[in-house]
Parts: sequence; C-alpha cells; structure tokens
Amino acid sequence: MRVYPRFDSLHIASAELTAANGELRQRGFRALADALGWVNAVRFLREYDPGSGNYTEERVTLLPDMSIEELAVEIDRIQKEKVETRSEDRP
Repeated sequence: MRVYPRFDSLHIASAELTAANGELRQRGFRALADALGWVNAVRFLREYDPGSGNYTEERVTLLPDMSIEELAVEIDRIQKEKVETRSEDRP
C-alpha cells in the first residue's frame, strides 16, 4: 500500500511545493509527457480550453424563460414537428 503525504492547512510538505508558476507548469508538463508521451501530452492539453465570457451572465439571454413544464411541452412540439417533416420527405 502506498502512503501519500497529508496536505492540509497544518501539515504541508514544503519539498512538494513549487515556488514559481513557470516551474510548476514545466514540471507538470514533464510529468504528463513522461506518462503519456509528448504527442499525447499535447493532445491532452489541447482538450482544455478556458473559453471566454461569463456563462452565468450570458445564460440569461441564451436560455428561454420557461418553466420545466413549458420546456417539456416545447420539446414535445419540436419532436413531433421533426417526425412530421420526416414523414413528408418520404416518397
């Protein structure tokens, strides 16, 4: 069984802390590359995009102002519309 050091407010292994963010990124990428290989490490990092904007503020304009019941009715209407459209497209 492997024993890991405790990291809480009272007990911090100072040897495990990295002083500079640059060094942390470098050591982190090295660990990732060692585990996955360089190509897969880069592929893995490309999966993460911080995005932009503030979804919490933007969702007010993105999402409809509907109750769950109204949303369920709208979903049913759209699904029925799609089925009817498919039926009309068939010869």
